[in-house]
Amino acid sequence: MAARRRPAGPAAFDTPQRGHAATMCRLFGMTSAPDRVRATFWLLEARDSLAEQSHRDPDGTGLGHFDRDGTPVLHKAPIAAYQDRAFAEEARTAESSTFIAHVRYASTGGLDERNTHPFCADGRMLAHNGVIEGLEELDRYLGDARSQVRGDTDSERFFALVNRETEAAGGDVTAGLRTAARWVAANLPLFALNIVMTTADGLWALRYPDTHELHVLERRAGGHHRTRHLDQSGRDGRLRVRADGLADVPSVVVASERLDDNPAWRLLLPGELLHVGPDRRIVSQIALPEPPAHRLTLADLHPQAAASQNPA
Repeated sequence: MAARRRPAGPAAFDTPQRGHAATMCRLFGMTSAPDRVRATFWLLEARDSLAEQSHRDPDGTGLGHFDRDGTPVLHKAPIAAYQDRAFAEEARTAESSTFIAHVRYASTGGLDERNTHPFCADGRMLAHNGVIEGLEELDRYLGDARSQVRGDTDSERFFALVNRETEAAGGDVTAGLRTAARWVAANLPLFALNIVMTTADGLWALRYPDTHELHVLERRAGGHHRTRHLDQSGRDGRLRVRADGLADVPSVVVASERLDDNPAWRLLLPGELLHVGPDRRIVSQIALPEPPAHRLTLADLHPQAAASQNPA
């Protein structure tokens, strides 16, 4: 596997790391670029499948990938995965070099498709786990970019900001994501901003601050045992995915929790922004070294938002 660059050290946070395994929204991203593989998100049969998880995350399901020509393919529905036969079929047949998936427990926005993750624009897809408040101020700051937002969520507004800043940075997605996150961290009340974003040949992940877990696995061909496809499930039964072809192809996986016993799983540092390019080279930086200027706790959140972040 290609060499990677790691951040120099931990972020300078005053609060200790706190991983909340009970968080309801689940994030998953994977890249095997430039190779294409078939990934199956288990929905119906597996005890610990997305379908089973969606009984607890009932507010929407989304799966994004890309055709051979780079066209985004997005299936999402404002219902639980176990109720969505179309999602089940898509999840069994999808082939791509990058994947993104999200199971939603709503914190902001009604239960309809326009509020369901991932969001897609400008050849990119983004899914978010967390809560951003101060949306009126964010709308004002977005200006004309607010027209890109179709729904009601904080997540889609943040995506619009990322896209605006990426365009201002000449198409540099890493710079756009970093700039957008820094502005939100400095100006808006924030509980968590965990992000997974994909293009046809790239993957980005941001963990901020230290509220929720986000893990990365740089997986060599065949995995830890060198002979196996990717076939992973979360310790709490919140996500399961099988990707045929990864016995022979290396990949990078990002997920809300460690999905197997591979010792190479690593918890992203608070404020860490990770990018995986078309050559599977990982570059990480501490993009947000300070805690949010207006950090929220569960007690500060509306009851629905609080339930979505810590349902236990």
